[in-house]
Amino acid sequence: MAETRKKTSKKSSGKASDFEGALDELEQLVERMEKGETRLEDALQDFERGIALTRSCQKSLAEAEQKVQILLEQNTDASPEDFDPDH
Repeated sequence: MAETRKKTSKKSSGKASDFEGALDELEQLVERMEKGETRLEDALQDFERGIALTRSCQKSLAEAEQKVQILLEQNTDASPEDFDPDH
């Protein structure tokens, strides 16, 4: 999944790169835990870190959604549209 995601440009904001970094780390933790070859103590630490990363990602997404809502409210003629990554 990480391989198919487009990399963010160097011009992207710190929040976007923080989100991408957290998501990448979370994917690595999940892969390591799925292998089941770590000690219980390490697996618990990975799980705890994963929870923190998940919360961080959820917060970033909520903030982005709020910004989108604010922008839509500023332009009363705008309406939500389906996302098309090809355009």
